[in-house]
Amino acid sequence: MLAISGRLRAASLNTAMLRMAQSCVPHGVGLHVYEELGQLPLFNPDLEGNEPPAVHHLRAAIGRSDALLFASPEYAHGISGVLKNALDWMVSSGVFVSKPVALWNASPGLAALRQSLHAMSARLVYSADLELLIKPSGPTPSQVNPNPTAMRGALESLKLSYTSNLTHGLTQQ
Repeated sequence: MLAISGRLRAASLNTAMLRMAQSCVPHGVGLHVYEELGQLPLFNPDLEGNEPPAVHHLRAAIGRSDALLFASPEYAHGISGVLKNALDWMVSSGVFVSKPVALWNASPGLAALRQSLHAMSARLVYSADLELLIKPSGPTPSQVNPNPTAMRGALESLKLSYTSNLTHGLTQQ
């Protein structure tokens, strides 16, 4: 599973949420928090086909993942700029087609991200979505998970979405 935060801030509550999730993954599941989103250049369609290495690395990481977990704030009813830029780089590749995706947020919102991922043909796993209010504790978010049970349940739903796909695909062949 690949986890992507839509926030670059070191004290991001959404990034903290993804790091907390690493201790809640179901047995047999790995969760990698993608840390290189800030290295992506601004989207330029003239570079498609000869994309910068950071774009290639993100596309490959998404392609290798069984499922994606996004945690992101929403700004003025829109996707954070850094995440929107990443999605723009991925649109034409088809890397999101049928990819199971869950959306987490440390504050209310995510409608715009949901719409973008739907347009990119991602398979949104609503049962794995989670809104969990994490309280900051000084300059960095608290590392105490306020609801590990909810995280485990959401991650289990996401795992089931891709393992049932694998099982279904094997029985169809």
